[in-house]
Amino acid sequence: MELNALIAAIGNTALTAKERLDALREIAKNLDKIERTEPGIFVNNHIHTCYSFSPYTPTSAVFYAWKAGLRTAGIMDHDSVGGIKEFIEAGEIMNMPITCGFECRVNVKGTALEGKKINNPDQKSCAYLAMHGIPHQNVDKAEAVLAGVREKRNARNRKMCARITEMTIGNGIELDFDADVYPISMAHEGGSITERHILFALTKKITGRYPNREEACDFVEQLTGKPLGDKTRTKLIEAPENFYEYDILGVLKGHMVEKFYVDADEECMNIREFTALAKELGAISAYAYLGDVGESPTGDKKAQKFEDDYLPELFDTLADCGFSAVTYMPSRNTKEQLATLMQYCHDRNLFEISGEDINSPRQSFICQALADPAYKHLRVATYALIGHEMAASECQCKSMFSDKTKEATPALADRIAAYSKIGGWQE
Repeated sequence: MELNALIAAIGNTALTAKERLDALREIAKNLDKIERTEPGIFVNNHIHTCYSFSPYTPTSAVFYAWKAGLRTAGIMDHDSVGGIKEFIEAGEIMNMPITCGFECRVNVKGTALEGKKINNPDQKSCAYLAMHGIPHQNVDKAEAVLAGVREKRNARNRKMCARITEMTIGNGIELDFDADVYPISMAHEGGSITERHILFALTKKITGRYPNREEACDFVEQLTGKPLGDKTRTKLIEAPENFYEYDILGVLKGHMVEKFYVDADEECMNIREFTALAKELGAISAYAYLGDVGESPTGDKKAQKFEDDYLPELFDTLADCGFSAVTYMPSRNTKEQLATLMQYCHDRNLFEISGEDINSPRQSFICQALADPAYKHLRVATYALIGHEMAASECQCKSMFSDKTKEATPALADRIAAYSKIGGWQE
């Protein structure tokens, strides 16, 4: 098979993971023929794959991370660990260090955060959390929990599809969960179905009903109730074919979700259950800081306020619930926001993890903000996370936050230094 066909194969969700990985092995024999950005200093621990929502399979995510010049890559899917084993093997083939985790929503009932808008734009008393560094022998244990989460989530997904149909049926568009949404997911292999899947299925209905891009833009304005603006309209009309539907999705995600959203309830574990699960798995529980948003770099969040007005209460809650880390995306926030956040993490002895969520072909795997010397510690932390995952995959007792490790090395800074060396960090 020629090289271009192999590259196409690694991103083909119709193939099996084994077939994609076999194609990657053939690609790995010909890396000298592939144009690649020279590896620099960059890392990323928050790459979504097709097992939640993304144009990348676990195999192609590793390949394109390598091609972009990343030093390390981390998988982070919503409510799913279905792609982790493929991701691990792809990392081995490409000789790229990787990290594994998942992201999910939790309720914060019984804490000081109850009733607040936290880091979830769509719902109060509900937070996004990340679980990093899952020991590889415990992936199936995580799946046993997440399978139930996804089943309950799909009941809510059906209700949201019905709400959208009520809004669009007058224009000849109906959205059926089983016929339109499920088939564009990896749910049959342990993948999750998210609001992005629903909106992507809707986008395909829109582009099918309105092949003229001007008319499609008019309908998107009608749905969202918000003028696109000249810049956004031009972007949609002139978008390359492989970006066009993702660009429409971005607009719908930013301005339509509130019109059909059904609150996540039964699918959400409590925040304390989440940290207890992380401890049971030997993984690292992390709060995902969003911060007050001005203009969203990815176009999928409106300007609005989140946690910045109550950071002391937030960090008190994280301590009370037993969190080990905070994860954040340096490109999403101002330097002032990040300086404040980093000080809180330092004062509260919380591990800091970085990553830029990748779920669209327009997004770069590289977060240029990590070149700032102020964020060097985030690069070191990634190698500590890799070291943690390597050690904990040998024996869970060797995880960076196990009772045994904390007793032997109480200071977090000392543990980060030790585990970053295990992970391969070099100055």
